[in-house]
Amino acid sequence: MIIDEQAEFRSLLMHHITSHWPDAIISAYDPTVAGHLPDEFSGAGNDLILLGSRHGEDRDGIDALKRFVGKDRFPAVVYFGSEKDDEAVRALAPDAHFDRENIRHDALIVRLSDVLLSRRLVASTDSLFVGDMRTGIHPLIKGYRFIRKLGATEHSGVYLAERESTHLQVVLKVLRQMTLYGDGIGAFDRFLQEYETIADITHPNVVKIYDLGVADDHAHIAMEYLDGGDLRRKIDAGVQEEDAVNYLRQIASALSAVHAHGVLHRDLKPGNIMLRSDGSIALIDFGLAKRARLESEITDKGEIFGTPYYMSPEQGHGNTVDERSDIYSLGVIFYEMLTGEKPYKADTAMGIIYQHGQAPIPLLPARLSQYQMLINLMLAKAPGDRLQSAAEIEEWL
Repeated sequence: MIIDEQAEFRSLLMHHITSHWPDAIISAYDPTVAGHLPDEFSGAGNDLILLGSRHGEDRDGIDALKRFVGKDRFPAVVYFGSEKDDEAVRALAPDAHFDRENIRHDALIVRLSDVLLSRRLVASTDSLFVGDMRTGIHPLIKGYRFIRKLGATEHSGVYLAERESTHLQVVLKVLRQMTLYGDGIGAFDRFLQEYETIADITHPNVVKIYDLGVADDHAHIAMEYLDGGDLRRKIDAGVQEEDAVNYLRQIASALSAVHAHGVLHRDLKPGNIMLRSDGSIALIDFGLAKRARLESEITDKGEIFGTPYYMSPEQGHGNTVDERSDIYSLGVIFYEMLTGEKPYKADTAMGIIYQHGQAPIPLLPARLSQYQMLINLMLAKAPGDRLQSAAEIEEWL
């Protein structure tokens, strides 16, 4: 949980966290919008509280820090202040503290990892695939033969496996129940919500879900194995104009289906778009997706999700988002597919967020000028000036 009044600073911390822990679940809280947290706030459901020093004119960060540090059964607190706070912060002894104006990514990640380890909250999912590796039979996840590990974070592991009954290769995403003083809600429930979100949608450009399994200490999703790699790798190798338009059509069609189910993706980026061997694409990783009907509740609390390079201006500043925010993200991806470059670059996440909101829409090379109007309508700063639905993208093409 990130607590600070400055939206850009919350987004900066979010960028640091998600670039190292892509599956991290982040709640960003603005005390000037949602009100100061009450004294009885327990922090339950969080592994870390990242506490900034800015809380409005009527309260400073040190006062907030005093309320949290030393509280029985409270999660780890990491404070971000200024040099003038240093003496007071040291006296209160949070789990870690940083100068908010001078955050170095590597130092931050190393320190946060140490804090998590010291709180005994980091558990490996590797132990889920133990047992007889000669046969590859998993002792906990029955019916699947382990092939290889595809990736992992502190809370979840991703594996290539084969369903024994059909010999179908699938991706198993496994979440280990991470209990926080006996209360493991949060990541576990969000993981199940990801399954429910995707399982409701049947569309050729949305990843297929085959199975959900739940046990006392873990859950798993068996989903379609997409063997063509992700769109990021394709962009890095260079995308032909015809392919870029084809991919855009498919992604827009998938978004239309997703939005029709009242779901916003909210983290649309090349890494979450996978290719099949036949050249078709599929959206994956709905871990940040939320039902649109819940959106007002979320934004009232100032939560921010997403990736700065592909984040709409309203999302980057913690404002209300709707389907048009996903359209903006898709516009960034289309520009990048056509040119091989991101439309906005900066040395910091805050700089990128600022450019999304203030910088002019970049011009395509002359040979691609026929797509400029579409790019303008997808990357318009104000949601009301954009295309209003993903279906309109096909009409413009």
